Amino acid sequence: MAYQQTLYKILDDHIKQKVIDRMNRYNKWEYGYNEEHDVVVISKTGKIGEVYEIQNLKIALPLCEKAHKRSSKKEEQYWEVFEYPKELKQIKTVFDWKTYPDEFKENWYEYIDEEFKRREEGFWFYNKGLPTYITGTHYMYLQWSKIDIGKPDFRESNRLFYIFWDACRADDRCYGMSYLKNRRSGFSFMASGECVNMATISTDARFGILSKSGADAKKMFTDKVVPISVNYPFFFKPTQDGMDRPKTELAYRVPASKFTRRSIISTDKPEDITGLDTTIDWKNTGDNAYDGEKLKLLVHDESGKWERPNNILNNWRVTKTTLRLGSRIVGKCMMGSTSNALDKGGDNFKNLYYDSDVKKRNGNGQTRSGLYSLFIPMEWNYEGYIDMYGLPVFETPKTPSKSPDGQLIKIGVIDYWNNEVDGLKQDQDGLNEFYRQFPRTEQHAFRDETKQSLFNLTKIYEQIDYNEEVKMSALVTKGSFQWKNGIKDTNVEFMPNNNGRFKISWIPEINLQNRIIVKNGIKYPGNEHVGAFGCDSYDISGTVDRLGSNGALHGVTKFSMENVPPNRVFLEYVARPQTAEIFFEDVLMALVFYGMPILCENNKPRLLYYLKRRGYRGYSMNRPDKVYNKLSVTEKEIGGIPNSSEDIKQAHAAAIESYIENYVGLLSDTHGDMYFQRTLEDWAKFDINNRTKFDASISSGLALMACNKNLYKPTQERKIKSIDLGIKRYDNKGVRSQII
Repeated sequence: MAYQQTLYKILDDHIKQKVIDRMNRYNKWEYGYNEEHDVVVISKTGKIGEVYEIQNLKIALPLCEKAHKRSSKKEEQYWEVFEYPKELKQIKTVFDWKTYPDEFKENWYEYIDEEFKRREEGFWFYNKGLPTYITGTHYMYLQWSKIDIGKPDFRESNRLFYIFWDACRADDRCYGMSYLKNRRSGFSFMASGECVNMATISTDARFGILSKSGADAKKMFTDKVVPISVNYPFFFKPTQDGMDRPKTELAYRVPASKFTRRSIISTDKPEDITGLDTTIDWKNTGDNAYDGEKLKLLVHDESGKWERPNNILNNWRVTKTTLRLGSRIVGKCMMGSTSNALDKGGDNFKNLYYDSDVKKRNGNGQTRSGLYSLFIPMEWNYEGYIDMYGLPVFETPKTPSKSPDGQLIKIGVIDYWNNEVDGLKQDQDGLNEFYRQFPRTEQHAFRDETKQSLFNLTKIYEQIDYNEEVKMSALVTKGSFQWKNGIKDTNVEFMPNNNGRFKISWIPEINLQNRIIVKNGIKYPGNEHVGAFGCDSYDISGTVDRLGSNGALHGVTKFSMENVPPNRVFLEYVARPQTAEIFFEDVLMALVFYGMPILCENNKPRLLYYLKRRGYRGYSMNRPDKVYNKLSVTEKEIGGIPNSSEDIKQAHAAAIESYIENYVGLLSDTHGDMYFQRTLEDWAKFDINNRTKFDASISSGLALMACNKNLYKPTQERKIKSIDLGIKRYDNKGVRSQII
């Protein structure tokens, strides 16, 4: 199956072409967020062209009016650094420039002015026959930045990264980006380049650098930021104070101003030029780094590797305030990292990354963190598998492709990655480390170590990987249950709905749906022999911090003679509706539709009382580990099972463990049919000593116990007692009988 890229898409009909043409005619498109069309405009020309969607953020690019062509031949069109004229190379500072005659300066006016224009507006060039746009920041990185290998290569992944970053800069609702990356993606150099680019055109500004340690931040400053600054051409480089290659702070005194005919003939002396008063520095890693300061840009490198006692979440809460004045955002953060194992800083970065989802905004239009999250899979950005056009070689080519340095690429990056994975299958910790370093999905990036898992992580991750490879939309359906014609306590229907709270992988045949048995006026499930549900409920609709645990419901089938897939987890529900009653009604409708009983924890009894009040006490299972006459009064009334007993906790965990071993992951020549990723990930992290966070594990484990209730049936101890019936026994040997 051919690889399908999902990193971005072009929205041809997001804005009507008539609207675009009318606004373009009068240069009416303003840089920044356009609320009317829900798009971030990164064009500074007043005109827009294509609209990109990158990780759910809609971005309007400038209109292509002129594009540079390296060659008229399509196959010879690619990015190439423009040669810096020899006549200008020898000029080191703006003061040296002023000593040259006006005739000389006049010859280079257009060249210098064009470079400033490209820096401001971006640059169009033909790449393999297609007009291709790069932002001004990206142009500065490619054309004027010096990295460890010399000049950077053009990569399509970096082009999209910079477009997304430009949108973060333009959007006044956004504090910057949280970039989840693969190793050796070039982020540190790109962030350093942006730091220098912005600093050399900013006045009275402060630029900061943080990393996983102070030593790493210092190294980024001395080995990346300073060399990039030193190698800027004189017309972009302000005069700096202090050493040429400082160790702690880079201070710009005299600005790099846009060259005009007036400035070319100006005779101003150095002391007449107003200074930038802009600095770039780094800080030691800590929760309060840069506290109380005002920053124009904060570069957050290796933010997924902050280990205790440092905490990236605590630091971001502090440094976020350095980027705003009141409600106005005046600075941006460029944050990027691979992720450590979850208990080594990865968990905090994971929370920050998911708090940056552009689809989840508060009333102010901001994400919970204020940042926008971006993930670029490793196949887009892996060294050695990018061709001369900057495009990834996803699949093994029929004829080898060429890399920018002329090397032949004979194998596709996905085949290479799969080969590496196959070689690490027997080393689960090594495999998880490889996934974190070179992730193809967000789940790969946040893989945890196996040594702390209660269950078989190898099988869990085999299933997760399999689910990611197949088209999940064909296997799992989202939707909602509803009473037929809106009349309660009749029949229930399932309605597919992308916003629904239920995920299901199996629907019973019509003859099995809504099966109810009525005994003595009490309703009982008609499909108890087919399967059962488990539930982790909650009693209170709201919590003070609005972060209460979710309600969870899972359905599992048994082996039966019906036309039903055996031993399958077929339903997942993990949500917290606005009120507890909505959750209770959701659970009830699922029970009625499938006709199966439910085993629920009775320490939060409102759901069980709700079922009884509606006439469905027969659906609530009694605890399977006790006979009826040993149940408490409450347990006889509403059913359910307590979660406090150590025996129950152990039995619950054992039920999940057994299911994973038998029905999850690679099973001889096929894979299990457990398709719910959230539950699999919950199992992977499950902690039996701190069960409150694992709603999906609690719920699914109870469903498995319900399906195997016979395993927990108590066995009464059999005692044989001798009973004296009063009948004597005699020994008749000899003359007289003797009583024995």
